[in-house]
Amino acid sequence: MRAVVEGLEESRIREVANEGLGRSDVLKFWFGESDEVTPAFIREAAIASLHAGETFYAHNLGLPELRQEIGVYTHTLHPQHTTDHWFDRIAVTSGGVNGLMLASQALVNAGDEVVVVTPAWPNLVAQPQIMGAKVTTVPLQVVPQGGNAGAWVLDMAALLTAITPATRLLIVNAPNNPTGWTLTRNEQATILDHCRRTGTWILADEVYERLYYAGDTPHGAAPSFLDVAEPEDRLIVAHSFSKSFLMTGWRLGWLVLPPSLTHAVGKLIEFNTSCAPVFAQRAALVALQRGADVTPALVAHLQACRDTLVPLLKAVPGVTLAEPKGGMYAFFHLAGHDDCLDTAKRLVREAGLGLAPGSAFGPEAAGWMRWCFASRDPQRLVQGVDRLRAWLLAQR
Repeated sequence: MRAVVEGLEESRIREVANEGLGRSDVLKFWFGESDEVTPAFIREAAIASLHAGETFYAHNLGLPELRQEIGVYTHTLHPQHTTDHWFDRIAVTSGGVNGLMLASQALVNAGDEVVVVTPAWPNLVAQPQIMGAKVTTVPLQVVPQGGNAGAWVLDMAALLTAITPATRLLIVNAPNNPTGWTLTRNEQATILDHCRRTGTWILADEVYERLYYAGDTPHGAAPSFLDVAEPEDRLIVAHSFSKSFLMTGWRLGWLVLPPSLTHAVGKLIEFNTSCAPVFAQRAALVALQRGADVTPALVAHLQACRDTLVPLLKAVPGVTLAEPKGGMYAFFHLAGHDDCLDTAKRLVREAGLGLAPGSAFGPEAAGWMRWCFASRDPQRLVQGVDRLRAWLLAQR
């Protein structure tokens, strides 16, 4: 076994979830998914595909009609190019995770320098490490006080200093899991211009693009690197059907690539998964075609969940929290509980409350907790805060 694989850290979120195995009384907010099932019309499309006998291999890059529909969807959000142009840039992947790994496989050689903005979902750091890269992290900074206390912001000077001509790849996730931090278009343009000068690739994880609540963009989606980039820029953007279409378990995503890279990524897909399952792709096709029946209502509901949870959490003594602009998480600091992994386990055992420890997303997030507010019933969020408050009082 390769040493880098032996040394991979197991998921701390799974470690916390294991504390609640077999318990039906735990309010579970640890994983990054809604507790709502995939809409019926999407499930029915998959069933119809199976009944039609579509159980065979598909094109490595995905069904042409799905790639075309993803192109239409992308053009709607980023209308600076023609729809036909987008088709040549789309690769359907077996989940967003698979797409991100394919990007690392396509770009990273052993010994390459990779920069990752953190805190971040741990896969973003681990995947280039698996490829043998030397990973440098550039932490977001916490606003210490004032009306925006607890917000995470980018130190642009520190990031640009870290990206040199020796930097092969920059990985950035915005809207960010776990912090909710979101890049502005001006920041994206600054980063892109710098990476053009250094010859650095950008891998932008934008799976939370539609889960954006600031209301300051034309189509309601978060700012994207696609809005400021040219087709052949050294940019790969990763997307997923998981978050915006309630399809986490379907394991389906896509990459937006420079046209010159698409064929090569298709070859990589052959050596990884061959192709995504046809029935899942049929479901995704219908999800895109009837996206107006899913995503706007989902985003409105998630915003209502956020607006329910955040004020209640802010009122808990010892909690520091800023309202997230994007994503589905409240990321808060819990004073006096720097060992957040131990705290998360104790909350499961002693309070029946399941949260993710901040340290799962990087050492700079020790003492922080992630609360996924994607709850079908917002009252569960209220109950969760009540349990947290009662547990904290019992510690005094």
